[in-house]
Amino acid sequence: MKRGMIMMVCLPLLLSLGGCKSEEKEKPFVFEKWNECESLNSLQEYVEDVTDEKSEHFIPKEDRIATFDMDGTFYGELFPTYLEYSLLQYRGLEDETYEAPDDVVEAATAIKNKVENGDPLPSGFELIHANAAAKAYAGMTLDEFDAYVKEYLKKPVWGFDNLTYGEAFYQPMLEVFDYLRENDFDFYVVSGSDRFICRSLVCDALGIPENRVIGMDVELKAANQGDEDPLNYLYNNGEDLLRTDHLLIKNLKMNKVKQIAQEIGKKPVLSFGNSSGDCSMHNYALSNTEYRSSAFMLIADDFERDYSSAEHLGNLPERWEQAGYHIISMKDDFKTIYPEKATRHQNA
Repeated sequence: MKRGMIMMVCLPLLLSLGGCKSEEKEKPFVFEKWNECESLNSLQEYVEDVTDEKSEHFIPKEDRIATFDMDGTFYGELFPTYLEYSLLQYRGLEDETYEAPDDVVEAATAIKNKVENGDPLPSGFELIHANAAAKAYAGMTLDEFDAYVKEYLKKPVWGFDNLTYGEAFYQPMLEVFDYLRENDFDFYVVSGSDRFICRSLVCDALGIPENRVIGMDVELKAANQGDEDPLNYLYNNGEDLLRTDHLLIKNLKMNKVKQIAQEIGKKPVLSFGNSSGDCSMHNYALSNTEYRSSAFMLIADDFERDYSSAEHLGNLPERWEQAGYHIISMKDDFKTIYPEKATRHQNA
C-alpha cells in the first residue's frame, strides 16, 4: 500500500484517538454581562479549585450543590415589590373573575399603596401576605394556577418600558447558571415565594427542573377529597390536585435550611442570596465540613438602572462581609441588569 493511501486510512483513526486534542480543548467560559470584579473572580477561583481533580478541595460531581434565592438574587425584586405581591394585588383588586374576601382585599390594598405611594407595609406582612395568597388561589387546580401565573407574566413590569414579568431576570446571574452547568453543578431555587409561582416562572424559561424548585407551600388535596383526612382518602386515577387555603410553610430564614435538608438531603457547597432571609441558608453552606464552600450576597445598589435606595441597603454590605459572604454589587459588577431593550422610568 502506498504511503499516501496509508495516511488516508490512518488519519481518521489518529483523530479519533486524540490526534487533534489541541483543537478539541474546551474554551474557557466567557462572562459577557459582567465587569471585571472581585466577586466574579472569587466565584471563578472557587469553581476552578473544586472541579480540579488534582486539588485538595476537589468536589465530586454528585456533591456540587448550589442553592439560589430567587427574588432579588437572579430575578427582579424591587420594581418596587415582589412578583408574588404584584400577583396578589392583581388577584385581589383587578381580576374581574374573582370576588376577593376582605382580608385578601386588605392585603392587596397594602401592596398597592406600597407600590404607588411608598407607604410602609404593615408589621408582619410576610405572613399576612402568605395567608391571604393561600386563600386567594384556593380551589385552583395546579394546571389552572400555572396558566394563571403564566398569563400574568405577560404583563409589563411596573416602572419599566419593554419588560414583562416573565423577562425580568438579571442577565449576569443567568450566566452564572450556565457557568455552573458547564462545571457539573446541580443548582436549586430556594425561594420565599410560592413554590408553584417559582416553577411557572423559571422551569420553562431557564430550563430548571421542577424538582429543583423549593418555596413557600400550601396544602394540596384531591378534587373529590372534601374534608376527608388524606390518610383515609384514596386518590383516583386522573383526579386533579387542588390548592387549599392552608399555609404549610413560609420558606425564609431557618425554614430554608430545614427545606434544603429535607428535600435535597445534602449540604450545599455554594449559596447565593440577597437579603437577611438568606443568611441561614448561607451559613448552612459555609458549615459544610466535608468540602470547601462559599456564599455570595447580591446588593441592589444601582439606583439608576433598578429600584433601591441607600436607606434600603443600610449597613448590610459591611455586615455580610464580616459574616464571610462575598458581595456582588449590582452597580459595579453588572454591565447590564435586565434584557437590553428594558429601560427604567426615570421619574418613577
